[in-house]
Amino acid sequence: MVRQADWYIDFVSPYPYLQLPKFEGFPKDFNIRVIPVLFSALLQHWENKGPAEIPAKRLQTYRYCHWLAHKRGIPFKTPPRHPFNPIPLLRLAVTVADDLQAIKIIFHHIWGEGQDGQDPSSLAALGQKLGIRDVEKRTSDQAVKDKLRSNTDAAIKTGVFGVPTFGIGNELFWGDDVTDMMLDYVANPDFFTSGELSRLANLPVGMERKESRLR
Repeated sequence: MVRQADWYIDFVSPYPYLQLPKFEGFPKDFNIRVIPVLFSALLQHWENKGPAEIPAKRLQTYRYCHWLAHKRGIPFKTPPRHPFNPIPLLRLAVTVADDLQAIKIIFHHIWGEGQDGQDPSSLAALGQKLGIRDVEKRTSDQAVKDKLRSNTDAAIKTGVFGVPTFGIGNELFWGDDVTDMMLDYVANPDFFTSGELSRLANLPVGMERKESRLR
């Protein structure tokens, strides 16, 4: 059975926060390595748009997350502005990435309490919760900046295109809604390389989308 997974996250997305409570049901010996990455860089590389960049999808995403949090009994409040610049939070996470409890504190600060994701006073208050006195100094360290950049570059090379994503070996499981699928893979990876599932990796493309002719 697989015992190790990489968890790719960005605090600009509410979905890792909504996925976190599910960790309580994971196998006790299932080790999770948190990897902060810059979601906007993933979008740029794969030439994609985030949910908040499409007006109708933006509103539905916010509503859905509040609805889902209510259904699951998770404290949830959208921050005062979104999208926000998550880089300071990501750099902060780089410095505490081996501490899942610290990651939970950061997520709860933004999405549980609805605090501002980039305001200096909000970041200072978060630093107090984490026991970090000088957040600005901590997040401006060149080694921390380089680590976030290398995390993101490595994630892109691995094929990560969104957050949250679990990476297990060569397999990627994107989204809160595929958590159960990921756990099934952990328990029985052979199922995903047998039967009908075995041919999906080499499924031929029937048609490629071209520029719209409706203009």
